[in-house]
Amino acid sequence: MIHDSIKTLRAEAPLALVIATTLAFLVFGKGWLSDLSNPLWLALMFAWLFSVILWAALKVVHHADCLAIRLGEPYGTLILTLSVISIEVLMIAALMLNGSNNPTLARDTMFAVVMIVLNGMVGLTLLIGALRHHEQYFNLQGANAYLSVIIPLAMLTMLLPDLTVSTSTPTLTGFQSAFLIVICVALYGTFLAIQTQRHRDYFTDDKAKTEKLDADPASHGALTPRSVPFHSVFLLAYLIPVVLLAKKLAVPIDYGIEELALPAALGGFIVAALVLTPEAVGAIRAALANRLQRAVNIFLGSVMATIGLTVPAVLAISLVTGGPVELGLQDADILMLVVTLLVTLVTFSAPRTNLLQGVVHLTLFLAYLMLVFAP
Repeated sequence: MIHDSIKTLRAEAPLALVIATTLAFLVFGKGWLSDLSNPLWLALMFAWLFSVILWAALKVVHHADCLAIRLGEPYGTLILTLSVISIEVLMIAALMLNGSNNPTLARDTMFAVVMIVLNGMVGLTLLIGALRHHEQYFNLQGANAYLSVIIPLAMLTMLLPDLTVSTSTPTLTGFQSAFLIVICVALYGTFLAIQTQRHRDYFTDDKAKTEKLDADPASHGALTPRSVPFHSVFLLAYLIPVVLLAKKLAVPIDYGIEELALPAALGGFIVAALVLTPEAVGAIRAALANRLQRAVNIFLGSVMATIGLTVPAVLAISLVTGGPVELGLQDADILMLVVTLLVTLVTFSAPRTNLLQGVVHLTLFLAYLMLVFAP
């Protein structure tokens, strides 16, 4: 009993650092972040906040993974996705409320998530999985269900604003914003009902590999699942400081974009990379364990939740505060989005994957990175 308690305290030791950092920035953060003109101080503040938030996010994923073992699929992956995406949405909200000169932040973050997940994460996962297992299988019905929602959500939110004539910029009127809020919530809500109730079997392995692995404690590796309340409490304990620190991280990011003339898309890329790192780790682990269905649930669910939850949140903030939000993509980004969606559709048109598909997606990801710094 005592041994278990000591082991638990050691495993959750990062929480002390996370809480200490949160309290320090709540008390002294205004002074620390008031003058970031010194490059070394700017780098220190950014690195400190970024590292602590990432560490906390990884612990969120750990407890979400343990809940996944206890609750089974698709609930486990759904908890992981919603936990991570809630961090992203709250960070975007903090950045929007902190700075007034980056109306494209939400668009850049959503686009970065789509590129990082559908090209970077998918490519790396399929490549690593193929190198170890040659071909891997997933439930085709589940992937098609994800894509049937992702494609219209992406088109309506990131391409439609470029084509409307009610405004002269890639923005939306109040009526159009309200319409998109309703559409995103309705589509995502309908999908959740399908995923968790009517067609839950779409999101599990056809050959029941996932269920067999979940039933075998040895398959969980380093994870030692405890009770559902235990992991739920610690998940929230790590998640709340991330929410509080997100607004602090917004200051050096906003300063770098506005004062150092960094690419505007870099802010969205940083936020997306930060919140997606834990999910990338989970997807790669699943692929290495030959559990590609869990990886598919993670990355396709992440893209869908990002658009389905971020758009209503940022448009609601825009309607309340009156701040401008530009969702429409520009120039080469439009081509990148369309090509990515087409390639993803081809990749998940057959129930097994191979190394070539991973290489193609990674190539598109490298093209996206090139365009961030050389648009």
